[in-house]
Amino acid sequence: MERETILKIFAYNLRKIRRDRDFTQEYLAEKADITQEYLARIEKGKFSPSLVVIVNLALALDVSIDKLIPLDELNKKD
Repeated sequence: MERETILKIFAYNLRKIRRDRDFTQEYLAEKADITQEYLARIEKGKFSPSLVVIVNLALALDVSIDKLIPLDELNKKD
């Protein structure tokens, strides 16, 4: 699977879940201990977050990591 595809899927899921929870970027960034600018780049698919950041985002959103990175969806794209 290509890096860009993975980043786009992650970015889409992150943004959708954040919006579904009515969280602003600023609020989620604060909860995940990152900057709003960093979160914006992640949500645009322009930056690949570290595993620690992914875990912090999942915890801040109260979702499992597979909601952000659905491996079954990635397998279908191959």
